[in-house]
Amino acid sequence: MKIAIMQPYFLPYIGYFQLINAVDVFVIYDDVNYIKKGWINRNTILVNGKGFLFNIPLQEISQNKIINQISIEENSNWKKNLLKTIALSYKKAPFFAEVFPIVENIILQEEKNLAKFLTYSLREICNFLSISTSIVNSSEIEKNNDLKAQNKIIEICKIKEADSYINAIEGTALYDKDK
Repeated sequence: MKIAIMQPYFLPYIGYFQLINAVDVFVIYDDVNYIKKGWINRNTILVNGKGFLFNIPLQEISQNKIINQISIEENSNWKKNLLKTIALSYKKAPFFAEVFPIVENIILQEEKNLAKFLTYSLREICNFLSISTSIVNSSEIEKNNDLKAQNKIIEICKIKEADSYINAIEGTALYDKDK
């Protein structure tokens, strides 16, 4: 069985979904530290041909908090503003009519927990793309949470009875391939 493990990202790049599609089980690594200025809660889209950075506003963020302990800020117009920006920027794009309702559904969901919000969004996009890979959150796997980095990944692989670990190209330098 092939497994991949990655932190959740908001509306991630195509390679993220290629990785999900390439494995039998995809583990959303939601019980590790949040990375400020990473891609967990932000992304870019093209607006008038230029990159436009947007983010999900968060409450009391800290790199000392675990991803699944972070909440999305309430009482903010970010959802309405982001949907308006996407609609205005992409309304003439091919397949806009088919894709925008999915994006709208993802953004308008009521979930306040960041990890759950991102898990929902990834599952919805996979469903649209007909990717049937099993998706689980690492926080739902009973394991030794005192382990760090490569050792924690290996533990998850053993628990899930994986015989192959597939990593995104950018992450290959993080772990010892022989182990």
